[in-house]
Amino acid sequence: MVRKAILFTAVIMSTLALNAQNPRRQQASKDIHRQAVPSNFGLRRPQEASQLPYSKVDVVWPERTPKRTPAPALKPVLDNKWELQGGWELSDETGEWYDATVPGTVLTTLVQQGVYPDPYFGVNNLVIPDDLCRKDWWYRTEFSLSAEQLAKESIELLFDGINYRADVMLNGVRLGDIKGAFVRGKFQIKELAAENNLLTVHIYPPYNPGIPHEESSVAGQGPNGGQLCLDGPTFISSEGWDWVPGVRDRNIGIWQPVYVKVSDGITIGDTQVVTDLPLPDVSSADVIVETSIKNVLRDDKDVVLKVCLDGKTIEKPVSVPAMSSVRITLTSKDYPQLHMTEPRLWWPNGYGGQHLYTMDLSCATAEGVSDVQKVSFGVRELSYELTVDTPSKKGARIEFNPTALRGNTDIFNNRYQRAAGDGVSVPGLRDGVDESVLDFIESDGMEPYLVIKVNGVRIFCKGGNWGMDDMMKCTTREHIEPYLKLHKEAGFTMVRNWTGESTEEMFYQLCDEYGMLVWNDFWLSTEGYNLDVNDEILFMENATDAVRRFRNHPSIAVWCPRNEGFATESLEKDITAMLCAEDGTRHYHPNSRYCDLRPSGPWHYFADASEYYTRQAKGFNTELGSPSVPTARSIRKFMALEDQWPISEVWRYHDLHNPSTNGYVAAVSELYGEATGLDDFCKKAQMINYDSYRAMFEAWNSRLWHNTSGVLLWMSHPAWPSMEWQSYSWDYETNGSWFGSRKACEPLHVQMNLDDMQICIVNTTTTDFKGLRAMVSFLTLDGKLLDSKSAKVAVVPANALTEVFKATLPEYDGLYIARVALFDGSRMLSVNDYLRKGDGVKDFTSLNSLGKAALAISSVKKTGIDTDGCKTVSFNIVNRSEIAAVSVKLDLIDRDSGVQILPAYFSEGYFNLLPGEKRRLSVKYNGTDNIGFEFEGYNIK
Repeated sequence: MVRKAILFTAVIMSTLALNAQNPRRQQASKDIHRQAVPSNFGLRRPQEASQLPYSKVDVVWPERTPKRTPAPALKPVLDNKWELQGGWELSDETGEWYDATVPGTVLTTLVQQGVYPDPYFGVNNLVIPDDLCRKDWWYRTEFSLSAEQLAKESIELLFDGINYRADVMLNGVRLGDIKGAFVRGKFQIKELAAENNLLTVHIYPPYNPGIPHEESSVAGQGPNGGQLCLDGPTFISSEGWDWVPGVRDRNIGIWQPVYVKVSDGITIGDTQVVTDLPLPDVSSADVIVETSIKNVLRDDKDVVLKVCLDGKTIEKPVSVPAMSSVRITLTSKDYPQLHMTEPRLWWPNGYGGQHLYTMDLSCATAEGVSDVQKVSFGVRELSYELTVDTPSKKGARIEFNPTALRGNTDIFNNRYQRAAGDGVSVPGLRDGVDESVLDFIESDGMEPYLVIKVNGVRIFCKGGNWGMDDMMKCTTREHIEPYLKLHKEAGFTMVRNWTGESTEEMFYQLCDEYGMLVWNDFWLSTEGYNLDVNDEILFMENATDAVRRFRNHPSIAVWCPRNEGFATESLEKDITAMLCAEDGTRHYHPNSRYCDLRPSGPWHYFADASEYYTRQAKGFNTELGSPSVPTARSIRKFMALEDQWPISEVWRYHDLHNPSTNGYVAAVSELYGEATGLDDFCKKAQMINYDSYRAMFEAWNSRLWHNTSGVLLWMSHPAWPSMEWQSYSWDYETNGSWFGSRKACEPLHVQMNLDDMQICIVNTTTTDFKGLRAMVSFLTLDGKLLDSKSAKVAVVPANALTEVFKATLPEYDGLYIARVALFDGSRMLSVNDYLRKGDGVKDFTSLNSLGKAALAISSVKKTGIDTDGCKTVSFNIVNRSEIAAVSVKLDLIDRDSGVQILPAYFSEGYFNLLPGEKRRLSVKYNGTDNIGFEFEGYNIK
């Protein structure tokens, strides 16, 4: 059947145009009801050698790591659950065994064992054979069980995730299979388990791995993905996209942990915890607990389910028949302990704290405790403002609260889409839905766009897309946590799990902790361009299990079927029914663009950043981007000296698209003068990065709740060392894009709109501010004041935009700084600089004739340790020169080694210091106390 399916698809695809348009430039279909025919099958044969990118130096092959096979161990996770750590080995059909990394992919092991070079460096990825994803692999390990463990009635082997398919064998006996990257495997091994056990996992590759397109200046950007999309629940971007090359193993392997769990035959199923607040009142909450008890024994059992929450305990007796399970629902009506007064709420970043509760569950029989479970959750409730066509009114504005309608949330007809202008469409209601279940609200200018609310408060969704957490799926906390902290420190409130590439526990756990709402896609990409899945049953098995596993995470705000499109008609029906049954607390949004959202994009550099205000800033946009070249220091880490300058094929392979970034590259010369080398180019590129990324967010700020509700960068996070869309580098380095985003996204922010020079205050906190003063000053680069204007603001209301006055630009032909600042008395709360030229021509080349500014650091003070263990140091920086220090960035250095400390979370970067000006900054970091600072900038000594 698989071969026939592939052949049938190939025949259909051969009738379509091979040169499909870039999906990022597609327009909304006029016939929204029609399911567009996919057009991207990907490459049919590898590229010719003349089209491939190349390095000017030979690949340096690593030395093989000696095999040592670390001793296996069972690491305790719960009282009755252990992770299988160490002792793993990996082999292909050659029979050679390597020490394996589990969790990890096949490629992770082969790189760590020195079989292949680091694919992140240069064009090393090209020398790794693409047949890693076209052959079978075997993992094996041994583990021992104690007499006490063996005496238990139930011994289970649990897999949190493999890719793409696996046969699992214990002691030579096949237990069963696992299919898809996002479904758990569970096997009862009681009859096979022994004191010493051999576990073997046979990994099969995807059916349709596809042929990666290798980006080069000759071959261009190429298609996004291809055949791998047919396989559905997997990492579809690993075939190669416009932000990551083809991953040679397609991320196959045992990529998530493996566990052994024992019990007395009575186990607790997937528990869901629902919190229901009497909104708008948040002074109390009712907790609903839904779970199941399973009995694998041949006798009926009387069981007591014990639930402990916040110092209170519930005991629920239940009789569980032999070889069956029983569903249990606990509510505050029957158990007053589940009514919480003054709960500690979970809020998105900047709106309040991210408090998480832990619920302990256990089930016991007369013989004792059989199973235990810990569930982390947050007390919060989601609601959504939407525009929908109802029988009585087209374009009705409603507030949809899924928790209030739990069990009856499948009320929207997403196959019905009426064009509402500007590329936006609105859904209808399903036939027979009673309008009385809807909460109609008054129009306030936000229609027809989506607004997401948490605990009754509108949340300005600002952040970005994660295409994949890591190209080789390294999902350890140590590796991933700094990226989420960078999002928090930037002031972001949302990340989008694009096509579900980061569907794993650690991602959601860190989003919970750092207050990132998650727009969560499933594993389908662009409608009318990327292929639909062959096996929808497999897709739904993976989707259902993912929802059951992750639904307690308070960070998940939206379920969405795919990137840029609607699900197929059959999947749409299945997904909506599944989410209604398995969750019922979140909105299922049927499309990541168009439906109550503006069209996604654009993704290119704007020479005139005011276009973000005049053409783009509307509604909710899940993708908006601009190129983002990293710092020279970062580039040197992933590129040989010979390839670093001038711009080479290695730059192209690392996603510097040709020709779509040509305007960005040209702008460096046009605005700041021809670059003289890598450092000079990157220094100038950071000026562009800062202005572009700040402008994207400030444009949406300028219309906050007047018609804008969210904007997500394409992208905020890189999966590998990239030259394209990113707010920071893969090595945690914060470039101009991050600091520009951080400036625009600060909770209390003052800005000057680029389209009309309006000075406005953006307050995305939940606090009103009184008696503030906004000021704009126009200053020459030697510190001379050209003009200024200020105004007092009686009240800056919470979660709102406040317009203060329009600035009048000075009559001055040279370069100057327009500085807007916000004061509480003499204390400056926000400062924001715009470099301008008086004649209106965007030519900043006169910066090159500035003298060099001298900076100094003083009053360094350790101010404490952050909740996540980061040290905080504050300090003064002063400009001791008679000219402005332009675009100042600091790097934190380990004095002992001279190496830059990353990650380092500075409070400001790429800012300006006027002559004699002093500013108090801070930095958070982990590591040594023996630190120093290095300065970068446009004109720094």
